[in-house]
Amino acid sequence: QVQLVESGGGLVQAGGSLRLSCAASGRTFSGYAMGWFRQTPGREREFVAAIIWSGDNTYYADSVKGRFTISRDNAKNTVYLQMNSLKPEDTAVYYCAGDPPGGLPLRVLNKDVYFRSWGQGTQVTVSS
Repeated sequence: QVQLVESGGGLVQAGGSLRLSCAASGRTFSGYAMGWFRQTPGREREFVAAIIWSGDNTYYADSVKGRFTISRDNAKNTVYLQMNSLKPEDTAVYYCAGDPPGGLPLRVLNKDVYFRSWGQGTQVTVSS
């Protein structure tokens, strides 16, 4: 089992930046891929970004492309989400997700059902 712990959320003004971290434990390897999702009360969980560990392939939602960057540190078994040019509509609880079945194509990793491990969530609030 992969255990995921997020950190880095907080309050920031529009136009500011935050970096979220998600550290994996319980196994020496966090899985085939990891992703970030977010959820606002009253809305379904929304895909943000995903990364495949081997090859550093990345995938972004259109709403964050060009502003957010997902990256990894293999030695620390950690995935990051650098969020720049934040907007009030980015306000949400952000969840990291991991351990999907191996070999899935990148294009399907925008679906939360493929991820078998989840963090507890970290609140990001962007003020106007």
